This record gives sequence, C-alpha cells and structure tokens, in this order.
Amino acid sequence: MNQVRLITAEDFADDCPVPLGLATCLMRADPETLLDLLDGIPEATRARLALWLYGRSHTHEIGVRVAATCERSCLYRIGGPVGDALHELSRQPYTAPSHGMHGGGGRRQISLGGSYRTG
Repeated sequence: MNQVRLITAEDFADDCPVPLGLATCLMRADPETLLDLLDGIPEATRARLALWLYGRSHTHEIGVRVAATCERSCLYRIGGPVGDALHELSRQPYTAPSHGMHGGGGRRQISLGGSYRTG
C-alpha cells in the first residue's frame, strides 16, 4: 500500500543556504528592508541564496535583488556561468521572465459561433 505524505516548507528548505525563517522574511521584504536583512549575511552565502532563489519561478525577482549585492567573482565562483549570467541580470532593470506566458502576438482569433454560409 502506498503512503501519502504531506509536503511541507521544510522539504524545500533542505538546500536553502539560510534558515527557512530568514528566507521567508527575505521573500516578503520590501527592497529597503531586504538590504537591511542581507547586511549581516556573508557574500558567499548571499551568492548561494541568490542562485537558490532565482532557481525557483516564484522567487526570480528576489534572487536578482540578492545577486545585486554580490560581486561578479563571488557569483561566478559559486554558480559558474549561471552565477555570471545572474550578475549581469542583476545590473539591469528587472523584467519578469516570459516563459510559460502567452502573449497576444501571432495568435489567431477563434470564433465559437461557427461559420455563416448563404446559399
């Protein structure tokens, strides 16, 4: 018989570089408070945190903001080419990823009314 187990926040926190409570506070913080919260965290931990946050679709933006507090060399040392790309991204105005989103461009209109023929 299969056993069903509920998934908890701790299941996702196993690889988080900071305690789950702090990660939660960071995710909910406004930009000014975020900088205060990050102030006591060593740069290597911030770099790991930036990569961890950016790797989840619902925390992309906060990952970019955390990456902005790190030097390129540290992000590269922690994340390789991904860390380098995240550094570049963190130095540009943030735009939400568009993957999985459907834009209106190029889509055909669909009519549910059927065609009307005379004749």
